[in-house]
Amino acid sequence: MQIDVHNLTYAYGQKLVLQNLSLSLQRGDYVVVRGKNGSGKSTFVKCLLGLNAVKSGMIFYNHQDINNFKDWTSIGYVSQKMEDFNYEFPITVNEYLSVSSLRRTRQSDRLRMLDKMGILELLNQNINNLSGGELQRTFIVRSMLNQPKMLILDEPTASVDVKSAEFFFQTVNELNAQGVTVVIVSHHDTFERMNYTHVLTLHSDMSFEFETRERHRQKEGIQS
Repeated sequence: MQIDVHNLTYAYGQKLVLQNLSLSLQRGDYVVVRGKNGSGKSTFVKCLLGLNAVKSGMIFYNHQDINNFKDWTSIGYVSQKMEDFNYEFPITVNEYLSVSSLRRTRQSDRLRMLDKMGILELLNQNINNLSGGELQRTFIVRSMLNQPKMLILDEPTASVDVKSAEFFFQTVNELNAQGVTVVIVSHHDTFERMNYTHVLTLHSDMSFEFETRERHRQKEGIQS
């Protein structure tokens, strides 16, 4: 999925958070979004998801204005805050993955993904009884099963153990290699696990840098 952002500006009331942010991503690009707390990372993600209403002409998906965009099922999203999740009815992890998947999935695919994320034993557990980390891994599995054209990930491994995080990044890299566009908010120390193509750095003064992988690594003194 192609993304074009033109002079994106967003404020909460009188508090301006993003100002004149512009970037373009082609299908299959992989951008890491970084910045200190309060720099606008989550605000940017919410704008991309349509949760924060933006003016026409600021965000385009495949050349279509986000305000007219309808194909939201093609976007997978994983948040960093799943602890407050509460499903209205008692439902198992397996049932949840079945009913929440936007595409038809096979039981074998669900079992494989749960096993690789280290939570196969939770298959028949009530989803409301899971810990924050277990729930996070369940949502990661769900996002993968939906075969998205774009993944938007807001520090998705914040509550996940190292082994599961490694599988997660490996799987995201594989999806990206298949043409899935990736936007991920993540810490600097996880960069080397990602096949990123760009880095977007946001600052609390609303300035930003949008760099290619090569330019970022050169500036940071990272050896190829």
